[in-house]
Amino acid sequence: MASGARTRRKNNTPADKQKSNHNTLAKSMSKSISSSSLFASFKKHLIYIPLIIMLLAALFLLSISSNTFSAIRSRTDSPKNYVVEVVNEFPHDPKAFTQGLLYGGNDTLFESTGLYDQSTVRRVAIQTGEIMTFHKMESSYFGEGLTLLGERLYQVTWLKKIGFIYDRNDFSKFKRFTHQMEDGWGLATDGKYLYGTDGSSTLYHIDPQNMKVIQKQVVTYNGHEVHNLNELEYIDDEVWANVWQTDCIAKISPKDGIVREWILLQSLREGLLASGRKNFDVLNGIAWDKEKNRIFVTGKLWPKLYEIKLLPMKKELHGNIGDICMPKRFVFGTS
Repeated sequence: MASGARTRRKNNTPADKQKSNHNTLAKSMSKSISSSSLFASFKKHLIYIPLIIMLLAALFLLSISSNTFSAIRSRTDSPKNYVVEVVNEFPHDPKAFTQGLLYGGNDTLFESTGLYDQSTVRRVAIQTGEIMTFHKMESSYFGEGLTLLGERLYQVTWLKKIGFIYDRNDFSKFKRFTHQMEDGWGLATDGKYLYGTDGSSTLYHIDPQNMKVIQKQVVTYNGHEVHNLNELEYIDDEVWANVWQTDCIAKISPKDGIVREWILLQSLREGLLASGRKNFDVLNGIAWDKEKNRIFVTGKLWPKLYEIKLLPMKKELHGNIGDICMPKRFVFGTS
């Protein structure tokens, strides 16, 4: 016999077939489990999609230029404009060069008038215009702004850093003071401090105990200075200021000096002209009756005192508010 190895063909037994089937099933289950885990992981991460969207939106908003936001803000914060409705008309001394005006209680006003050798402090009955109490100043003084704090009337004078304090009940009792403003134009009070103007764009905060300036603010509108601030009144946490040589009143925030709103009173001048009046000067004088919430205005050499009510302007303004209410600063003694 020849020697050598004989190869035998191996046949699969039932046990081998069962083992093979088990391996196939295990692989199939492994694939199924892997797919299921992947799907569960995907579902889990779905919750982050809204956060990603929000983050992208925030980045988009931040990418908007600051100029765009400024434009939106300026449109939103633009001051309102008001016109006035005349509630009542009262007689007013047409020879009174009104420089300061305030409510004195019991239907009366305190008034300071100007012009050399004609300046006065007076108490006037609103209904009749009758002068009830009268003090004539020395001829060298030109009377200006006036305000009442407690029982004392404070008055400043033009072109001098000098003012006077009067007893509200007896004008003959007064004392003199000096102040730190560049000039004396307007005065008002919030019941604690005084506010003053000197014809510039500056609003002064003054301690009435020593007349020292404790704060100065530049009054602005849309970033531009508002010059020629004149007679003042403090109304509902705002300082109202006549702007000299205009028919406008600026409503100023004493916190930051920004003009929040404008009041346009051209209709009063137009009414005087329509009635044949000619020899009258500029709008000047604001008084507030806090108890009855009445607002009074008049002007220099005006024959009438007006009780007014503010109405939001509905018609479009003809012209720019800056051109109407914000003339360039006028400095006396210059051209």
